[in-house]
Amino acid sequence: MTPTLLQEYKEKAVPALKERFGYTNIHQVPKVAKVVVNTCLGKEADRKQAVEDAMAEIALITGQKPVPTRSKIAVSNFKLRKGDLIGSKVTLRGPRMYEFLERLIRTALPRVRDFRGVNPKAFDGRGNYCLGITDQTIFPEIELDKVKRTVGFDIIIVTTADTDDEGRALLAELGMPFRKPAKAAEPAA
Repeated sequence: MTPTLLQEYKEKAVPALKERFGYTNIHQVPKVAKVVVNTCLGKEADRKQAVEDAMAEIALITGQKPVPTRSKIAVSNFKLRKGDLIGSKVTLRGPRMYEFLERLIRTALPRVRDFRGVNPKAFDGRGNYCLGITDQTIFPEIELDKVKRTVGFDIIIVTTADTDDEGRALLAELGMPFRKPAKAAEPAA
């Protein structure tokens, strides 16, 4: 079964982007290539248990088993040795990626307290978007009673867009709730 967001991309976003940017070929239209969900728990006292808990919660949220990440260097101030577990990450592609994006855009982000939209400037210059989530409990898959610690993570949305404007237009067509720019104050007369 095709995810709803993928159908909307094909039926609504592709024609709108072709018209807006004047693409002549359908393969020029930007698309989401992959989504990377990453967390780092380097400063936790019981780091090994914290990483295991974070991996279990990311697996619940994404529906895919995460890969543990290890430190590349030793940092004595953080009591960190080379090769210690410090976090985890998962890379989503295909239908699972679109299902995750749909849950993020339509369910999780609106559950954030005092949510006014995501930052429209968090692009990297090549059309890729990075979003920081400070609390994993915004996802409905996480049971509040079983949460031991608050885990924040990064969500990187990698697109095939060449520019930030194309990437922003693609994500806006997919329903990403970008924050409206603040209006400049009018000078007092």
